[in-house]
Amino acid sequence: MADPVLGFADLAGRSVGIFGFGVEGRAAAAQLRRLGIEPVIVDDRGPSAGDGVLATMSGGLEALASCDVVLKTPGLSTYADSVSSLRSQGVLVTSALSCWLTDADRSRVVLITGTKGKSTTASILGHLLNRLGHDTAVVGNIGRVPYDPDVAPSATFTVVEVSSFQAEGLACTTPIIGVTSIGQDHLDWHGTVERYVTDKLSIAAKPGAARAIVADTDALRALAPLLGPDPSFVAPTALDRAIAAALGLAGGHHDSNVAVARGVIEGLLGPVADDRLIAAASGFVPLESRFSEVPPLGAVRVIDDSLATNPLPTIAGLASLGAARVALLVGGHERGVDYAPLGAALAERRGATLVLAMPENGQRILDAVTPSATVQTVLVRSLAEAVDRGLAWLNGEGVLVLSPAAPSFGHFIDYRDRAQQFRALVDAHRTTTPPG
Repeated sequence: MADPVLGFADLAGRSVGIFGFGVEGRAAAAQLRRLGIEPVIVDDRGPSAGDGVLATMSGGLEALASCDVVLKTPGLSTYADSVSSLRSQGVLVTSALSCWLTDADRSRVVLITGTKGKSTTASILGHLLNRLGHDTAVVGNIGRVPYDPDVAPSATFTVVEVSSFQAEGLACTTPIIGVTSIGQDHLDWHGTVERYVTDKLSIAAKPGAARAIVADTDALRALAPLLGPDPSFVAPTALDRAIAAALGLAGGHHDSNVAVARGVIEGLLGPVADDRLIAAASGFVPLESRFSEVPPLGAVRVIDDSLATNPLPTIAGLASLGAARVALLVGGHERGVDYAPLGAALAERRGATLVLAMPENGQRILDAVTPSATVQTVLVRSLAEAVDRGLAWLNGEGVLVLSPAAPSFGHFIDYRDRAQQFRALVDAHRTTTPPG
């Protein structure tokens, strides 16, 4: 028998646990306490994560096993032994996002997912809806948590960026969703490519699904059976390119993101005049660390793409640089994805490229790259060494790009910390003699 679909309103009178006390867990605890529920809180860090927090392996799992319902943090794999153990003991393991979505007016909520482009597309969608006169909150994996009591619940529409971690744990979905791309990611969480794809795209076919607005790619068309009852594949048009230009976004991949956002808007509002959409694009602020220009070092362009945590955005970013001379900084947390497509993209570049590969998976990325007359590779020990050697190789002309194609886990607090350290290292070169 399937687990019951529970909203926050259904948790009254039940014993509730929170497994993982990060941003999501803290927001869930605040929401539960507003409802008069004092949760059992468990985190691997134990009391160092907060007062009253139990350590997972020091009585925490046993405490969670006594709960009726456990709200699991997205970062903890649903396939982990600890989660399987709780379920085998009759505990209903769900997520706070699933509870929030169950309670919400889903006709006014849109879920956006994809291996690449979901953050930008969610931001574009929220910006356009707001500029068209519809109060819209952009929440979810992008930063704000929709069930946090501090997030205003009065928005007309809510756009939720959904990771594969979050998608798998949802008990229902929204009538309209957007899908930007599909590739490989998070294999350490999902176990296999097939399960990653199935989990990520599951939001298109769960209860409540009606229509998926899907980027028109061969990879996604091949997965049409997973995309719900009525997938609409949208390819960029001249209008989408004009909107992307008005948003200040360069590169063909952004045209596709705009096409998905515009398709969602039409699904919500019906047709909107072209001139209104183009006018609504003004004032857009691109995402931090999503192929963001840093003040140059003389003739050297500097680009912070720390948010590129898998190969797809790195490949898209390289394509937008044409034949420029590029020092590319890659590498980070290892999660088993295939880097052959990145190797192929590098082999096709016309401009000279130096690939500087950082720990922990730098060597595995280099294994997929074939050195040539135009592509050189070097394994470095740190971000600082990568910046120094990249600038020295550029010798005053070209593009220095941090686009790691890997997460920051284990080496930095998060992608923002990685970006800040990159920018600081670049800034340090502003007070020294330029290389060469």
